[in-house]
Amino acid sequence: MGFSDEQIRDMLELKEELTEKIIKYKEQIEKLEKNISVLDTILKQSSFTKASELTRNAVKVIKQERKIAITKSSDGITIANAFVTNDKVSIILEDNVTLDPDMPPLKTFFVDRIIGEMKKKDIEQAESGEIKKDDIINCVINDNGSRIREIIIKNYRQEERVDEIINTATWSLTRMIENSA
Repeated sequence: MGFSDEQIRDMLELKEELTEKIIKYKEQIEKLEKNISVLDTILKQSSFTKASELTRNAVKVIKQERKIAITKSSDGITIANAFVTNDKVSIILEDNVTLDPDMPPLKTFFVDRIIGEMKKKDIEQAESGEIKKDDIINCVINDNGSRIREIIIKNYRQEERVDEIINTATWSLTRMIENSA
């Protein structure tokens, strides 16, 4: 199949245009890669959080807060509500429930043993570099004088821990109510 001289010239011009575009795009790609490299360097120097973790965390933030009623097993009466977000569990006692924060087994069992064991594991992971020290589980009991208002567990990090936290908090609060009666 023969081509005319004009057709061959057009094909040569097209080939030349395509070659120039390839060179131009390669140069643009190189510039973009250099910019990314510079940004990576700056981010590494100014942040301890990887960009990939930031995007993963951004997705987590979208999750809605869950509300879980904490009830006494004996009569099913709600004694508190647990509000679970992506980074904390807040257990807010009902207004009619008055419990002293020093009453067993809250501190001895729930805080020292259950949360304490989780914290011990988190500290080991932080020391080995698996997690940041800021991600270690933490428990705060907010009270109003001698009355517990809420129990906040921050950085539970694992969904399996939520069930254990709520179950042991339920057990502890129920025992406290029984002991105060």
